[in-house]
Amino acid sequence: MVETPNVSLISVTPVKSLGLAHPQEVELTAEGVPGNRRLYLVDDGERLYNGTRHGPLVRVRPAYDDATGALTLEFPDGRAVAGEVALGDAVETDFYGRPVAGRRVEGPWAAALSAYTGTPLHLVRAEREGDACDVHLATIVSEASCEELGRRASARVDPRRFRMLFTLAGCAPHEEDAWNGRALRVGAAVVRVAGPVPRCVVTTQDPATGISDLETLRSIAAYRGRREGRLVDFGVYADIEAPGPVRVGDAVEVV
Repeated sequence: MVETPNVSLISVTPVKSLGLAHPQEVELTAEGVPGNRRLYLVDDGERLYNGTRHGPLVRVRPAYDDATGALTLEFPDGRAVAGEVALGDAVETDFYGRPVAGRRVEGPWAAALSAYTGTPLHLVRAEREGDACDVHLATIVSEASCEELGRRASARVDPRRFRMLFTLAGCAPHEEDAWNGRALRVGAAVVRVAGPVPRCVVTTQDPATGISDLETLRSIAAYRGRREGRLVDFGVYADIEAPGPVRVGDAVEVV
């Protein structure tokens, strides 16, 4: 019996590179999931600061209500830093060649994150919803692809390592690659697959600790090769064509 692909995990975070939350349901809009990666970090040079520079950022658990401005960061030692976001100076951040407009966030969070990482940091809120996602508003990977990588690497591969919006069950390994350019109904929403996701060193890090513990890039390249001789692909991007709610357990089908 062939299993129908379905959503097995949803992963979002209000602050890019910090710990993920896994809601049972999200609303997929034309700007992505509301609040997902609305905030991000920059260093003193206003360069994007993320898990490639400090993996243990994933141990900080954020909660943010964009409507009220209430932001809480819970640190691994149990300390919580909370308050209401106030916006300061305008900044522009280079997101891999794409400029993103934002405003510095005033409050206690930057100092707490700076102390945690040992690097002077500033918290920024993107001016527009969805702008602080890396390239496309949605990303998809299958459990079967992670299991195949685990078989090749002789290790268990947790899908959370890839920080994708949707993880799917019921697929063949790398079936998602075959959907490139195709429209998918995901729950009540429709997305269009927009090509492969090139991976970075964040995927080598344990998703709970941020400590590098698995040579994912080397293992992926060993059996999948390198696109253009350099890019290591795993999972796919997607654009939103029709908004709607998506729940864990919802079917995924090519339309």
